[in-house]
Amino acid sequence: MAADIRSLSAIISAEINARPNQVVSAIELLDEGSTVPFIARYRKEVTGGLDDTQLRTLAERLVYLRELEARRASIVDSIASQGKMTDELMKRIAGVVTKAELEDLYLPYKQKRRTRAEIARERGLGPLAEAILADRAREPAVLAEGYITADVADVKTALEGARDIVAEGIAENADLLGRLRTYMKQNATLRAKVVDGKQEAGAKFSDYFDQTERWATVPGHRALAMLRGWNEEFLTLTIEVDTDIASPSKPVERMIATAYEIGSQKPGDRWLMEVASWAWRVKLSMSLSLDLMRDLRERAEEEAIRVFARNLKDLLLAAPAGSRATMGLDPGIRTGVKVAIVDATGKLLETTTVYPFPPRNDVSGTQATLAALVRKHKVELISIGNGTGSRETEKLVADMLADLPAPKPTKVIVSEAGASIYSASETAALEFPGLDVSLRGAVSIARRLQDPLAELVKIEPKSIGVGQYQHDVDQQKLSRSLDAVVEDAVNAVGVDLNTASIPLLARVSGLGPSIADAIVRYRDDAGRFETRRDLLKVARLGQRTFEQCAGFLRITGGKEPLDASSVHPEAYGVAKKIVAACGRDLRTVMGDSASLKAIDPRAFVDERFGPPTVRDIIAELEKPGRDPRPSFKTATFADGINEIADLKPGMLLEGTVTNVAAFGAFVDIGVHQDGLVHVSQLADRFVKDPHEVVKAGDVVKVRVVEIDAKRKRIALTMRKDGDAATPPPPREQRDAAAMRNVAPRRESQPKPQSQGSFGAALADALKRK
Repeated sequence: MAADIRSLSAIISAEINARPNQVVSAIELLDEGSTVPFIARYRKEVTGGLDDTQLRTLAERLVYLRELEARRASIVDSIASQGKMTDELMKRIAGVVTKAELEDLYLPYKQKRRTRAEIARERGLGPLAEAILADRAREPAVLAEGYITADVADVKTALEGARDIVAEGIAENADLLGRLRTYMKQNATLRAKVVDGKQEAGAKFSDYFDQTERWATVPGHRALAMLRGWNEEFLTLTIEVDTDIASPSKPVERMIATAYEIGSQKPGDRWLMEVASWAWRVKLSMSLSLDLMRDLRERAEEEAIRVFARNLKDLLLAAPAGSRATMGLDPGIRTGVKVAIVDATGKLLETTTVYPFPPRNDVSGTQATLAALVRKHKVELISIGNGTGSRETEKLVADMLADLPAPKPTKVIVSEAGASIYSASETAALEFPGLDVSLRGAVSIARRLQDPLAELVKIEPKSIGVGQYQHDVDQQKLSRSLDAVVEDAVNAVGVDLNTASIPLLARVSGLGPSIADAIVRYRDDAGRFETRRDLLKVARLGQRTFEQCAGFLRITGGKEPLDASSVHPEAYGVAKKIVAACGRDLRTVMGDSASLKAIDPRAFVDERFGPPTVRDIIAELEKPGRDPRPSFKTATFADGINEIADLKPGMLLEGTVTNVAAFGAFVDIGVHQDGLVHVSQLADRFVKDPHEVVKAGDVVKVRVVEIDAKRKRIALTMRKDGDAATPPPPREQRDAAAMRNVAPRRESQPKPQSQGSFGAALADALKRK
């Protein structure tokens, strides 16, 4: 195992810009069961200060490389059991670093269906193939005459059998496959074409009806759009290489000829060149094209998952409005507006449903009810879901607030993404067993304004809806990535041990649903936790789990002041030495930045805790329990701008960034349809990555550039220069439209008959394994 870790660390260290010994230490901690947040925060001395981003990459690569090692061992066993392992082959297998290279080497030894080449060998034609390869000067037809038997009727049949044997050898040549694959990745193009007769039905993919791009540079979001069009049977997709080269001998065929030293003068060479061309057309072209399609899909999925993860992180770490009594409104037209009041801690106080819109039109009654609830519960915030009827509801609330005396509640429109998922979930049913499903959504809308993180952790991350083609990517990879984001966000903020819900506690380092449930049960039975050490009284929560979770759990107003900070209990001794050096009581030192800045961290370093931990302790004492999230700020939608029809080019509006994609950012400006700020319109400078400028939840100023009410497209700009009037490129507008409006892909991949054998093979190749 030690040798295994050292070899893996040598590879990973180069990829994450770390030293091998740092990676070895991190792997050992992960293997012991430590979580990434715990290692990043409390084991800096052990890992040499690897941060959470490096550790996440390390953990992902560790899984891949261990899977590679397991497959390598399986392949070695398989080849050895066949009695075909050689020292040279073993050396080559040991040296590969990707799964694709490993499978190329295994190809000649892999058990497969009875092939034409195998049949030819059974008929005694193996020696003929070897003879042609060895003696290029003789005419292959003459050599073939000596192999006519009862099973081989004539020279033509003999040569076809020899061709099958040679072609199979070409198709299983690992070195040649590697060179061809590299050449194709550098030179191939991806071509999309519309399926005949489906132009009208597939209009949303019209930008790809005759689209050709270099495979190596196809943006991920565009690749996923084309794959979605193929999956829905509106597009055909093909990989093409050397189509613009007029020479009879293509570079790919010349590469095969070079590998087998095929010339052009001798009869055997001319025959072999024909075989090389046939092998490329019939065997290699399709198999390598499928490899590139898989690679393209994986590359595009990685980009999409990365975008989703960044957006989710921004949303989870959005500014909380804080502990204030809040009214949640889940807008509805015919079914009414659902109302829920929660107190400063998020506890549900009262619910009702009002009907200000048709068919009842009870506007005055609704406003009277809402005003009475505001006064009764001293409501400070009104949280309005941004679904259907949100602007009408906001106007209704604004009119109601105008008649209230100061201080008036602050109204905010919030994203209700995932609220319906939560409402019907087991979590919601356990939390509000007697409450109607429709009203649970209003509770969630109220709470997500108070503390977005605490409420959104109750919803499956994939359902929050800030992804780019999220339904088209590998769902297991997506889940792993998003779960990691949630875990990092929860632990970065910290969790109040005495008020946190089970879903929130379950995301704390070292905990999980079952132990989180045990903590809440203990809290309900025994009362609030007075110290972190009380956690050890919880059933099944042992010392190891305590070590992982304790630093991320907070207790305010408890017996130990340090329990309200992120200082880990194992380092309380160091913290108290620092406090003693200040000559004051712990409670008076905490928050006294001037006194703590005068402390020299080196004076408190010992054999266990080095300078990084000591500096972290001092920083935490300066701002105990500090929240890394920004201050609360809301967007103010313009009065009278409620629908797309109300928009005019040139309007300057305020909005909230709802989603960030590779090609730009979507902004909610209060008209039920997000506008797109193309990446070229985000700033008065070149922007490569939209995340450089904006993130989900940001409040931004935008100007309307173009409106297409029929197709529900709004082009916006954040630029201030004269180029701002230029709308986003049409292709990017279509990318955005496909991303927002196309239905999720079906789980089972279709095999469109109109796409021929390549389409069927592609469908099979892209199936989730």
